[in-house]
Amino acid sequence: MQLLSGTLQPTSGSIVTSSPPYYIPQRIDKNNQTIAEALGAVNKIGALHAILGGSVDPVHYDLLNDDWDIEQRCYSALRDWELRDTTLDTPLSELSGGEKTKVLLAGITLHDPGIVLLDEPTNHLDLDAREKLCHHISHTRATLVIVSHDITLLNLLDITYELTPRGITLYGGNYDFYREQKEIEDQALEQRIDAEQAALRAARKKAQEVRERQEKRASRGEKSKQKGGAARIVLNARGNLAENSSAKLKDKHAGIIDSSRQRLSELRVKQAKDNELKVDFEDARLHDGKILITAKGVNFGYNEGPLLWGNPVDIEIRSGERIHVQGNNGSGKTTLIKLLLGELAPTRGTVVQSDFSYVYLDQEYKQVNQPVTVLELAEQHNVNNLADHEIKLRLNRALFPHESWDKSCQALSGGERMRLYLCCLMISNQAPDIFVLDEPTNNLDISNLSILTRAIKDYQGTVLVISHDMHFIREIGTTRSVRTRYTNSF
Repeated sequence: MQLLSGTLQPTSGSIVTSSPPYYIPQRIDKNNQTIAEALGAVNKIGALHAILGGSVDPVHYDLLNDDWDIEQRCYSALRDWELRDTTLDTPLSELSGGEKTKVLLAGITLHDPGIVLLDEPTNHLDLDAREKLCHHISHTRATLVIVSHDITLLNLLDITYELTPRGITLYGGNYDFYREQKEIEDQALEQRIDAEQAALRAARKKAQEVRERQEKRASRGEKSKQKGGAARIVLNARGNLAENSSAKLKDKHAGIIDSSRQRLSELRVKQAKDNELKVDFEDARLHDGKILITAKGVNFGYNEGPLLWGNPVDIEIRSGERIHVQGNNGSGKTTLIKLLLGELAPTRGTVVQSDFSYVYLDQEYKQVNQPVTVLELAEQHNVNNLADHEIKLRLNRALFPHESWDKSCQALSGGERMRLYLCCLMISNQAPDIFVLDEPTNNLDISNLSILTRAIKDYQGTVLVISHDMHFIREIGTTRSVRTRYTNSF
């Protein structure tokens, strides 16, 4: 995406675009800019204000280029993306991640570019903003290039490219079509692997048969020497020929076996690694239907400030439920979870909890963000005194090979942190009574998202999940939803 946008220059080859692309990166590092600067409108707005203040400098008129309603259009674009409480002078450093993304999305409305590059655009957007973005994608006439793990969004697109270390591959169709084609490819790959394994077995069998025949001939020749049935010089010549022939056959079959092994190894490398991970820890110990949490008349205000919700919260959570907590950014979803778990005390109302254990997974997987190595963190969770090789076996199953064991946990990607934490749960073999997931999919690629989805689907226990990813919510089988609002009750 940086190459296409011109942020990076290619080491080889060239990139030609029909018009300058409008680029929204995954990480928006423009905290030293105002909203007007981020929108690329600060020079025009400055020129407009100068002219309105009486300037007749031609430079100001050239900068404005008759765009007299630029300021109005900026505010209109910001309002279009629900940024009503900001001004063009507001620094980006004062905005949340989702609000920064909305500012740059407002730039699309403002500039109407012909080419738009979006790198994980939904990562920090709430559900309403995601729906608006999807509507824009469905109706825009611009050329779009999108990197995303948001399957709902990807299914709106009509062409899919897959980028791997081997290069880029075009798949016609949306994400669902791409997955169908990948499954066909995977099945064909498995058939090729099976065929190559059969060929390798046959080559080994043939080599064994040839070796046994040569050994029998050598044995008969030795017996003939001992009996003296033919001249020794003739027997020695025959023996030398047999040895040369045997060596050539041995080399030939060794070459066939080595070639088959090499092809088999290359085919196995092509197999997707994400299919190797199977998370299996014990089920939660609580029977379904037990009341775990009861909240009555709950509300909260930070630092004696205003209360979060116009109406107090009343909610009861029972074991076995899978509850989706939804709401726009800033509506208090994470605060509600912390109140329910007892990590915060309510300003108003009461929260009563029974005895239960829980695991809280946030989008950064902070439980793994520690100054220890991968192996050291795994060993910290070895409460059942597993043998050293058992820990390492589980790390391998979680796609952490030997060369990654000394890697610092703080250097891991979001997907690696997720896999390592699930691995640690397997090592401890102590599933929590409640899995709490707070935007767990934001920093995952599609393969790691698939791993997390399977893990939560297979988990037999209570789930509380905050997420704007509706595909993930549907896949894990939530049983009901609650929504946080500023002025409405649940």
